[in-house]
Amino acid sequence: MLNWSDVLSKPELQNLPYKIELNALGNIVMSPVKFLHSCYQAEIVAQLNQCLSGGRAGFQTAIQTSDNTKVPDVVWMSFAFIKTHLTYDELPKAPEICVEVISPSNTMREMKRKRKLYFEAGASEFWLCDLNGKMRFFDATGQLESSGVAPSFPLQIDIAEQLR
Repeated sequence: MLNWSDVLSKPELQNLPYKIELNALGNIVMSPVKFLHSCYQAEIVAQLNQCLSGGRAGFQTAIQTSDNTKVPDVVWMSFAFIKTHLTYDELPKAPEICVEVISPSNTMREMKRKRKLYFEAGASEFWLCDLNGKMRFFDATGQLESSGVAPSFPLQIDIAEQLR
């Protein structure tokens, strides 16, 4: 059974154009990413860094969960969280915000499962960006009208608007 240290030590798994996660059996799960997916990730990071002070947004951060290693598309971490976890290759606790950008191959069942795993691992909020850039926000009690952590975060990410 593979663990995250095994994945990091294998040269053949470095620099792949896929997001890599591990399932409960220690099997590698790879997800190819389309360009629009990357654009949504980048815009969410930029918006988070603009909306929130006291921390930083980042991409694809490995988190230990009860179902092995999961890698949200975007995370936001307070400076206190970063300072505490700076030396980890795989975080033993989820950052404050975990964001998944849904892909055509994802199911809502899978996203609900990841949401549960991130909350179990300590996330305060889980966000979901759909294929059209619509944002949905959740805390441990369910869906929110807007983020409680970043209330000014837009409800819609419009990539074309950013290019004007």
